[in-house]
Amino acid sequence: MLTVIDPGILSTVQDHGRSGYRAFGMPLSGAMDRYAFTMANILAGNPRNAAVVEMTMRGARFRFSARVYVAICGAEMQAQLDGARIPNWSALYVAPGSELAFRCAVTGCRSYVAFRGGIDVPEIMGSRSTFLRAHLGGYEGRALKSGDVLSIAPSECSRSSRTELPSSLVPAYESDLQLRAMLGPQNDHFTDEGMLTFLNSPYVVSTRHDRMGYLLEGPAIAHGSGPDIVSDALCPGSVQVPGSGMPIIMASDCQTTGGYAKIATVIGPDLPKVAQMKAGDRVRFTICTDREAVAALIAEQACYEDAHRRLSHVID
Repeated sequence: MLTVIDPGILSTVQDHGRSGYRAFGMPLSGAMDRYAFTMANILAGNPRNAAVVEMTMRGARFRFSARVYVAICGAEMQAQLDGARIPNWSALYVAPGSELAFRCAVTGCRSYVAFRGGIDVPEIMGSRSTFLRAHLGGYEGRALKSGDVLSIAPSECSRSSRTELPSSLVPAYESDLQLRAMLGPQNDHFTDEGMLTFLNSPYVVSTRHDRMGYLLEGPAIAHGSGPDIVSDALCPGSVQVPGSGMPIIMASDCQTTGGYAKIATVIGPDLPKVAQMKAGDRVRFTICTDREAVAALIAEQACYEDAHRRLSHVID
């Protein structure tokens, strides 16, 4: 078990998400950065869907009551074990009585801590993920607080040394991003000038962003037939454009339907970039074909397989 000494700004229990319930109005939720989340579980020797702690902007501080194998991936939050710096994208044993502490993110926005065995909280609708707006899942349906005690599922692990993810698999978190997107489903609701604005203009991440979505600021995108549509399906990555003309990228906790025209959809393999964006970061969109999107997904999956293969000598 481990005790939360300081929860940071926003730390929640997350897994891959709550799939299969969007038709009933339940968002997917789950880890915002699926790449860092998955790599943390691979490093920890967990199933890829094991529940972890997702930390936002400033990390948490934990005290351990038992020996636990811990992996850290995602934003660089200057992790320290009993006051000594430890590298990001690595895994190591934490001894009973030790404290693992994180500071403010110096690159990226969200960091993930995986514990060998996974966090043991009840599954609700097939997932351990926290959906904050409904007070559902995770640890009592809320963000972690000081004094919370998290249970770790029993596991066996014979590792004795630190393990690091190969550097070739570690992404760089930049403040100037290119996001690949597929047009539609309502790109015909925008003027030709509006489409050119969307594709050729830089946008800045505003202070209005959370697990539900990111409001961008920049040149207004002109609608041809108005911003409103009969509400239809939304998914993470959908780019809505309301009457203001400012695009909104939907994220893991987004609602399941929306009534604003969607000019494009950011492809899944680029959503980890969105998860690591901060206020002031710059964004440009580039059009992606079906074939290119599938190739990007295959490349992402290949990274996971590569990590598992290269770490197989230490994964039990």
